[in-house]
Amino acid sequence: MHADIVVLPGDGIGPEVTAAAVAVLRAVADRHGHRFAFAEHDIGGIAIDRHGEPLPEATLAACRGADAVLLGAVGGPKWSDPNAPVRPEQGLLALRRGLDLYANLRPVQPHPATLGAAPIKPHLLAGVDLLVVRELTGGIYFGDKTRDAGSASDLCRYTVAEVERVVRRACTLARARRRHVTSVDKANVLETSRLWRETAERVVREEFPDVTLEHQLVDSMAMHLLSKPRAYDVVVTENMFGDILTDEASMLAGSLGLLPSASLGDGDQGLYEPIHGSAPDIAGRGIANPVGAILSGALLLRHSLHLEEEAACVERAVGAALDAGAFTADLAGEGRAFGTDAVAAAVIDGLATACHVSELRD
Repeated sequence: MHADIVVLPGDGIGPEVTAAAVAVLRAVADRHGHRFAFAEHDIGGIAIDRHGEPLPEATLAACRGADAVLLGAVGGPKWSDPNAPVRPEQGLLALRRGLDLYANLRPVQPHPATLGAAPIKPHLLAGVDLLVVRELTGGIYFGDKTRDAGSASDLCRYTVAEVERVVRRACTLARARRRHVTSVDKANVLETSRLWRETAERVVREEFPDVTLEHQLVDSMAMHLLSKPRAYDVVVTENMFGDILTDEASMLAGSLGLLPSASLGDGDQGLYEPIHGSAPDIAGRGIANPVGAILSGALLLRHSLHLEEEAACVERAVGAALDAGAFTADLAGEGRAFGTDAVAAAVIDGLATACHVSELRD
């Protein structure tokens, strides 16, 4: 098949990890007879420097015309003033809104080889396989904002339709897993959470009777996520709660650098990015962990291009590389660590065996 993929390297380590992910995707295309065309565009701080805005119209237009978008990271000290009128993260928020990508998927499945790197006891992590579905285009991040000399406010607003569609996405994903959805809110305090809870209950009752729904308050969920992570299958929550909980969940895997994400709407198009930030302190040193970006490429293959077998090959190749000890400094320490490109090369080398295994299974 042919696919047009827009690459947004962004800032900090973004160019390094996206280059690694593109190298793996090119290897997948060569191995399976596909044609992937990659086009780079600016977003975030680099776009501010070059174009005066964090999401140039040309970037948004290219993304709208692509089959999928692969993103690195945005931000850095140069643009970190929270009072600045133009900031890198505005580009990312505008891109999500511009593409109407309302469901952010963050799978967390700790690899056995990295359990020792996690701050959580290994016996709590064995067998963990959860998926967080975060609502992405509503809530306090997009509500009206006011500020005067003595006060400030941020409006948190949700509509029934916004809640319905992300709960439907979570339940649809749960049907292909263990059919259990945990909805996270703060319904004992917030009116938006009461709307969220009532809507989730109705959607599951009327449309997904085969799915089990439970509710958790966000503060108790923050505790349970670390104390009993095996108890969860699909977790669905609103924008800000999801932002916080997914970063917390990254500690289950041992490093922010290991985890991918996919931002999806109603169609096939999606935005794929590792969950880590731009890590300006290590940018340009060739030591950033590319696994999250590479696994984001696997999600791109699965959700936007519907190439399930190719996605599984990439995931198996990543697993084999980790089994063989291809750890960057965030996992191994700097003394015996692999560089970014070396990890990508190990994954590419592993594709031969990973894809051969799948062919034998077929």
